[in-house]
Amino acid sequence: MGVPPYSFNILRLGYSIVSCTFASTTKRFLVGDLKPSHISLQNHLLHRPITSKISADQHNFTVAYLINSCGLSPEDAISSSKWVELQSSQGADSVLALLSNHGLSKTQISKVVRLRPAILVADPEKILLPKLEFFSSVVVSRQDLARILCFNPHLLARSLENQIIPAYKFLRSLISEENVVAVLKRSSWIFLENRRKSVVPNIELLRELGMPQSCIALLLAHNTQVLMHKHENFAAAVEEVKAMGFDMKKSTCVMALKALCGESSKFIWNRSRKIYKRSWGWSDDDVISAFRKIPGCMILSEKKIMQVMDFLVNKMGWPSRVFAAYPMILCFSLEKRIIPRCSVVKVLLLKGLIDEDFSFSSVLLPPEKHFLERFVTRYINQLPMLSDVYHRKLDVKDV
Repeated sequence: MGVPPYSFNILRLGYSIVSCTFASTTKRFLVGDLKPSHISLQNHLLHRPITSKISADQHNFTVAYLINSCGLSPEDAISSSKWVELQSSQGADSVLALLSNHGLSKTQISKVVRLRPAILVADPEKILLPKLEFFSSVVVSRQDLARILCFNPHLLARSLENQIIPAYKFLRSLISEENVVAVLKRSSWIFLENRRKSVVPNIELLRELGMPQSCIALLLAHNTQVLMHKHENFAAAVEEVKAMGFDMKKSTCVMALKALCGESSKFIWNRSRKIYKRSWGWSDDDVISAFRKIPGCMILSEKKIMQVMDFLVNKMGWPSRVFAAYPMILCFSLEKRIIPRCSVVKVLLLKGLIDEDFSFSSVLLPPEKHFLERFVTRYINQLPMLSDVYHRKLDVKDV
């Protein structure tokens, strides 16, 4: 078997860092003379550490291979070598070639190996290729497949027949093929877990409460991770959503569940509630009312909330609590929508072309076409610079 060249310096680096541990009993995956059928990723060897004496030379070879052939840093190579031990390069070279042939770049392959070192000992033809071909057949482009595997290489460690295909069929029975691909891109972990523990019971609960299939499909396709929470935690979030007055038959409850399901999501929700109350004078009723109308207003970043409210209240002079009745405005882009429209209105006010009693909702809520017709096109002959103000090529103070 051929051994790729590697520098004496790299060997010396790897040896100097880990030589003190070589003689000890360590957890490794031993590969070399084993038959392909014995080194499958489905084999228990990949999930049960092997205890053996590993020589310094074997370990140095693995570290050097991870650095030279897989692109890992010396530190990552030494860390990854705790989970795989190579006696030759032949099998590992075939794995790297297969990943490269399926569109993964050197950087992506390096990340895959770092996250899942045991992939190097998998049989490329019997274990990896069928999975790569399956994912490629699910209308996933080479670029998408590369990104998916780079993010979650553990997909290649699951049984195609017993885990991946059943998960695909389950999703396909509820959502379109296009949305299955979207789930694979955003929440591929659902292909790894036992859906009967959480996802299925959570969906059954929603059905019992009258949620229509269209909303369940929306939740599954775009907020898959919500349905993957433990059933008792998910059920508690559902009860909280119901207590806040959400109608389980409407799509707004989907976003509400996203905002309240999970510790991190609930933390963001509570943080937003405190910001609206302490910084902008909202009451608890204001917060709940805004949340019921537009759940997304409670999962915005602190920076986003503060910047939008500061502009609307401190720069435009509008009362802060009125936006609890129009929370959609808080979700608009400050740079692309709010500032351009308000800049136009400021110019029209300065020129005396509109009265100050105009409604902020008439400025910020209408579609762009209607806004332009009412506030730009109508006055363009009198103020040709309005178009430049709207596109932020000209500042209000320069008009």
